Amino acid sequence: MRDFSTDHRWLSINTATLRGEGSLDRIVAACARHGIGAIAPWRDQVAGIGLERTARLVREHDLALSGYCRGGMFPAMDAAGRRTALDDNRRAVDEAKALSAACLVLVVGSLPGALAGAPLSKDLFAARSDVHDGIAATLEYARSVAMPLAIEPLHPMYAADRACVNTMEQALDLCDAIDPTGSGDLGVAVDVYHVWWDPKLEAQIARAGRARLLAFHVCDWLVPTRDLLEDRGMMGDGVIEIARIRGWVEAAGFSGWSEVEIFSREHWWKRPADEVLRTCIERHRSVV
Repeated sequence: MRDFSTDHRWLSINTATLRGEGSLDRIVAACARHGIGAIAPWRDQVAGIGLERTARLVREHDLALSGYCRGGMFPAMDAAGRRTALDDNRRAVDEAKALSAACLVLVVGSLPGALAGAPLSKDLFAARSDVHDGIAATLEYARSVAMPLAIEPLHPMYAADRACVNTMEQALDLCDAIDPTGSGDLGVAVDVYHVWWDPKLEAQIARAGRARLLAFHVCDWLVPTRDLLEDRGMMGDGVIEIARIRGWVEAAGFSGWSEVEIFSREHWWKRPADEVLRTCIERHRSVV
């Protein structure tokens, strides 16, 4: 297991962590001030300043992208809706490629309409079928431009709206069904916030192996959690054994960035960016 205690060369900042800082150019500038070598931007943040400007900032600051957030949201009520989702995912692949991201992270979606608060269906099996077909179709294009896709299983509390793939086992079953050769073109993003509770986690990480482990996200699960979407904790402030999970991931062959992804509307998004980043660096060295 790598020693993170003396530097932060393997620390990446998912730019959602600094949403309180404002636009992506300000976030990049803050990361540069603290010697952060990698980021994972969100599509809405990139759109806010433009893809070309984002690419220029990434080059100017010599930043790597540990991932790009996000593709997915495949399920729909009809063929036209599914086609719209595939078109959007193709654009996401192109954006990720333009920014030289390590992978495009897929949050796969679930019941159509549920994310907007008005589910149009209760058929979770149909949603999972759409997810399978959507990933398969997107992978065909992603392969043509050499952009790996990383399925991110989300905590079961999001099963109705954000993701009907909720465990590593489900995600890897999809990978094996769609990409049985384990080419490295399709894998998983392991976010400790979503999978820490899973009794099969260690075995499924080992099953994934080097070829399937494309991203590793860290934060913490607070007790109590005041909001299940936007009250994630800073590493070390909650109950997740982050270092143990990183040990499993690295034992399986992963050697990439530990990407800090914290949604925290009432705490960390209200703190100055420099304070947030100083804390991320300290906790990356002492907790991750």
